[in-house]
Amino acid sequence: MLYILTFSNYFFGLITVPYQTRILSPEVYGVVSFAQAFAVYIQLVLDFGFILSSTEDIAKNREDKYKQSQILSAVVWCKLILGVVCFAVVSVLCLSVERIKTNALLFMLFFFYTLFNSMLPDFLYRGNEKMSAITYRTVAVKLFFTICIFVFLKDKSQSYLIPTFYALGAIGSCIWTYIDVYKNLGVKFVKVKASFVFETMKRSSSFFLSRIATTVYGAANTLILGFWFPAGSALLGYYTSAEKLMTTARSAFSPIADSLYPYMVKNRNFKLVKKIMLLLMPVIFVGCVVLWFIAEPFCVFVLGEEYAVSAQILRIFIPVIFITLPTYVFGFPMLSPMGLTKYANYSIFAGTGFHIVGLIVLFATSKISGLNLATLTLITEIIILSFRVLIVFKNRNFFKNVNKEQ
Repeated sequence: MLYILTFSNYFFGLITVPYQTRILSPEVYGVVSFAQAFAVYIQLVLDFGFILSSTEDIAKNREDKYKQSQILSAVVWCKLILGVVCFAVVSVLCLSVERIKTNALLFMLFFFYTLFNSMLPDFLYRGNEKMSAITYRTVAVKLFFTICIFVFLKDKSQSYLIPTFYALGAIGSCIWTYIDVYKNLGVKFVKVKASFVFETMKRSSSFFLSRIATTVYGAANTLILGFWFPAGSALLGYYTSAEKLMTTARSAFSPIADSLYPYMVKNRNFKLVKKIMLLLMPVIFVGCVVLWFIAEPFCVFVLGEEYAVSAQILRIFIPVIFITLPTYVFGFPMLSPMGLTKYANYSIFAGTGFHIVGLIVLFATSKISGLNLATLTLITEIIILSFRVLIVFKNRNFFKNVNKEQ
């Protein structure tokens, strides 16, 4: 269920990409992608790492409905406070930054979509390992509004309809889900002290820092290209379309790691991790090899003839796809049960530091390009994975102790 829920967010976005790229043209699609990349940062601020910290808290309090109600209430308060701050920031940017000001409506609509989407209490369902209800409701509502894009988006001047329908889908999902939270999970909003809200946000801050650091080599690349090249440059469209294909492929692995996380915190079944890796990695390898050889016709088929150039960038992203599963699994699902959560964060900080240095070098040498940014992203991912594998290897005696206990 978690797999379906998570992947549906990417899938619904992906199935509209071929239609959007043909209707909007590379230039306008690049602007839309620019606004989406900007919204990713807003999403990270609003999520603030609650998807990890609060999932763990819920998993530890499955039998205590009142405690779960306190956690839910505190998280919603945190997100409302963060939402007000983000709205003020977006408003200032829409009024003062020319590149954003010319498309202020688009940026503001993506903000509201992000705000409503962040209010989904999926951490509550993940911690309880009861994903069916939120999955059915969210997928059904978002499917309906995805179809609306095909029905109503007919001209590049209507690009604002994309975040509008996304926002309506998020609102519908929230309403339907909170009804289920009250009726079936037995969790409701309760009065919480300001100190508890503060502690909830403080506890999640380390997770927030690691997640926003990850975005430096994700959405930051798109933002840099958006500001580096002239407005209307097709290059941004080529890069973001290839990146969209890569992130969609990577999204196939995040539900595996996300569902393992609460399970591993509670059970510490490391043998399951080994089985998953041995089963899936050969399949992933074959898929990546095939994609390498058919990259150009694949881009043309999915995105349109104008996007054949995107295949060059996609080929650099393919190794990123291959190492995604071990990168995810050797992160919080492996390190948190070992009491080494901080090292999952440290690995991201190390990768981000390298990426920032790489961006500075590219900027100083005027080597900013889609190919170079994709290559930098690949090296960054390799560094993060290597860091995590090294930490697990250095603490391998932990597994022997767990096996003895079990």
